[in-house]
Amino acid sequence: MQPLHLDPAGDSPSGSVPIGPAAASPGSAPVATRKRYRAGRLKLAPQARGADRSAATPDRYLNRDLSWLEFNARVLHEAEDPRTPLLERLRFLAIFTSNLDEFFMKRVGPLSRRVVQGLAGRRADAATLRRRLADLRAKAQALLGRQAAVYTDHLLPALSRHGIVIRSYADLGEAQRAWAHRYFRNQVFPVLTPLSVDPGHPFPFISNLSTSLGVALRYPDRDDTVFARVKIPEVLPALVPLEPVDGDRHDVLGLVDLVRHHVDELFPGMVVLSVMPFRVTRNADVEQDADDAEDLLDLVEQELRQRKFEPVVRLEVGRAPDPWMLDLLKQELELTDDDIYEMPGLLDYTMLRAVADLPRPELRWAPWTPMIPKPLAGAEKDLFGLIRAGDLLVHHPYESFRASVERFVCAAAEDPQVLALKITLYRTGDESPFIRTLIQAAEAGKQVVAAIELKARFDEERNIEQARALEKAGVHVVYGLVGFKTHTKTALVVRREPDGLRCYGHIGTGNYHVQTSKLYTDLSLLTCRPDLTEDLTELFHFLTGRSLQRDYRKLLVAPVNMMDRFLAAIQREVENQKAGKPARIVAKMNSLESWDIIDALYRASQAGVPIDLVVRGICCLRPGVPGLSENIRVLSVIGRFLEHSRIFHFAAGQEDPTAGEFYIGSADWMYRNLLGRVEVVTPVREAAARARLWEILQVSIRDRRQAWEMRPDGTYVQRQPAEGETGPEAKGTHAVLMELARQGAAFGDDRRPPR
Repeated sequence: MQPLHLDPAGDSPSGSVPIGPAAASPGSAPVATRKRYRAGRLKLAPQARGADRSAATPDRYLNRDLSWLEFNARVLHEAEDPRTPLLERLRFLAIFTSNLDEFFMKRVGPLSRRVVQGLAGRRADAATLRRRLADLRAKAQALLGRQAAVYTDHLLPALSRHGIVIRSYADLGEAQRAWAHRYFRNQVFPVLTPLSVDPGHPFPFISNLSTSLGVALRYPDRDDTVFARVKIPEVLPALVPLEPVDGDRHDVLGLVDLVRHHVDELFPGMVVLSVMPFRVTRNADVEQDADDAEDLLDLVEQELRQRKFEPVVRLEVGRAPDPWMLDLLKQELELTDDDIYEMPGLLDYTMLRAVADLPRPELRWAPWTPMIPKPLAGAEKDLFGLIRAGDLLVHHPYESFRASVERFVCAAAEDPQVLALKITLYRTGDESPFIRTLIQAAEAGKQVVAAIELKARFDEERNIEQARALEKAGVHVVYGLVGFKTHTKTALVVRREPDGLRCYGHIGTGNYHVQTSKLYTDLSLLTCRPDLTEDLTELFHFLTGRSLQRDYRKLLVAPVNMMDRFLAAIQREVENQKAGKPARIVAKMNSLESWDIIDALYRASQAGVPIDLVVRGICCLRPGVPGLSENIRVLSVIGRFLEHSRIFHFAAGQEDPTAGEFYIGSADWMYRNLLGRVEVVTPVREAAARARLWEILQVSIRDRRQAWEMRPDGTYVQRQPAEGETGPEAKGTHAVLMELARQGAAFGDDRRPPR
C-alpha cells in the first residue's frame, strides 16, 4: 500500500461560495477566484446554498484533522490486530508512519505557519488554532505510544519466534560485531559525511524526512562542546543483514544503530560526549500565486525548489535526548517544545518495509493476481467491438487493470483507425506504460493530448519529467486550469468507423497508475455512449482551450455542475420521502468534508431518508445524533487494499435498488473536489453494472470483519461478527470481493499482454 495523499488546504473549507454569472456577486468569492472571473477564464454554475455559516460549531461538524488522525488510528489497528499476517502488520506500521509524515507536512505545517504569521483565517482565531495544534499533538503522541508498544511488546517477539530478529547493537555477539564492523568500514564509512558546526562551518542544511545523528564532541585539551551532524545515507539499506546464525534465520541491524556505535571512527582524536538520533519534517505547503504565473511549469519548479527550504514543523528524537543538543537544534531550526516529539520506539518505522518484503509467504497475505473478466478474455478480441456491444465496468484490483484500461489505451495507440487519443494524467508512477504508449501513438501520427497535473503533491518532479518527454515526442501537453488541479481520470478515443467517427471513453475512480491499480480498489467504465462521450469531448475542450462550458448533458463535472447536481439528487430523495416514494442514499468515498453536502444529508436524515455512508478516511459529519442525523450510518473499511473507489447511489423513487441511480467517478464529497478541482462523475446505465455496484456497496455495509462504525463523537468501533455468521459479515469486504472476482473471471494471469 502507498502512503495517502492528503488535502494541503487550510482549515476545514466550508464547501463553496456563490460564483458565476447567476450568482449574487463575484465580490463574495475568494480573491483568486474573482481574478479568474474577471479574466473570463472561469464560469461556474451557481451553487445551491445549504450551510449556515453561523452554525459552524463542533456540535455540527467534526474537525477534519482529528478525523484524519482517527483514520490513521484505524490503520495502526491493522498492525495491532493478530488476525493480520505478521509481516503485513510490520507493513502497516510503516504505512502509519508515512501517513503521519504527510499529515505533519501538509496539515500541521500550514496550521503552524498561520499561527506564527498571525493568519488565523475566517473561522478560527489564533487561540483556536493553538488549541487545535495542542489537540493534534496529544492525539499523535498517544498513537505513537501505541505504535511503539505493539512493535516492542508483540511484533519483535513474534518475529523472533519465526527466525526474524531485528537486533540492537548491544545484543550482538562477538562474531556478529566483527562482521558489522567490517560492513561499516567497507560499505558505510566511505559514504558518510560528518559536518561540524563552528565559526568556519555554518549549521548544515537538514533535508526533509532525513534521519541524522547529532554528535556532541570535545577537543581533548579544551572544555567547550562542539556539535556535528552525520546524515544517515538514504542510498544504503536502512536494515543491514547480519551473517545468519543458521540458514533459517534472518538477523538484521538498523543502519542508524550501526553508525551510532562506530561514530567515534568519524572523529579520530576527538572525545565523543553523546550521540542523539533525530529526524526532521518540513512544511510541504508552499504558497505561490498561481494566478500571476506566466508559465505554470516554471511555477511548479520554483515551488519544488522552495519546498526543500520550508520551515521545520516537527523534530523527532530518540529516547532521553541530550539536553544540550536539543536546545541547539531548537534554536537553529526555530522550534518550540511543542514541535519536539520524543519517540518511544523507532525513529522511522518505514525501514520495516524491508522486513515485510522478506520471502516468507507463510507470514503474508496469500498473493492476489487480478482476474481477467470473461468479456475481456482473449487478446484477439476486438476491444472496441466489445465496448460497442455494451458498457464495461471493471473493478480493480479484483479485475485486471492491465487487461482493461491499459489494453484500451494500447489498442487506441496501435489501431490505424484511431485518429485521436486524449487523456488526463494525475499520477502515473515510474516507468509508466502509458507514457510510452502515448509517445507511440504520437509517433504514429495520431492526435494525442495529455492533460498533466503538474501540482499533484509529491509527484511534481515525475510529472514534469513525463510532460517534457511527451512534448519532445510531439504530444500536445496541457497543464489544465490555473488554480484548479486536474484530478479527473478520463480518456477519450476518436475512431473512424464505417458509419462515421465514433468516440470511446474511459472514466475511472483511480489514476492511470499500474502499481496502485494492484493495491487500491477502483472502478473503471469503458463506454461509447454518445451522451457520455460528447460530454467528454466538451471536457477536453474545457481543459485545452478557452471553452466556457456551463453544463454537461450527463456528466457531473467539477467545478461546473457537480455540487449542484449532488445537492439536487439529495433534495430529490427528501421530496420522495415526504411523498411516500422509495428514498435512500448510499455513498462510498474516501472523505466527506463539504459542509454543504453534510447539511443536505442532515436535512435528508431529518426527513426520514435512510443514509449509509462508507467513508474510508476523513468524515466531518456526525452520524446518529438525535434530531440531526439519526438516520445516517457511517462505516469505514480498512484492510489489505486501500479503499479508493467512489460510488454514489440514490433510490430516485425506485423500490428496486438496482433500478435507482448510480454514479462513479474521481470526486469525494469535499470542498476541494467539488469546487477546487476538475473532476468527473459519470452515471452508470447498464443494468448489470448497476447490480454490481449495489453488490459492492452491500458487501461493505454487511462487513463485520474489516468495517468500523462511527460514533457521534467522531470515534470508531470495529464491528465484530456474531457467532456463526458467514459471508461478508465474517470474511470481510476484500476476501468476499476476491471470491466474486474469481467466480466471474476467465483468467487469473495479469501478465497477459494488454492487446
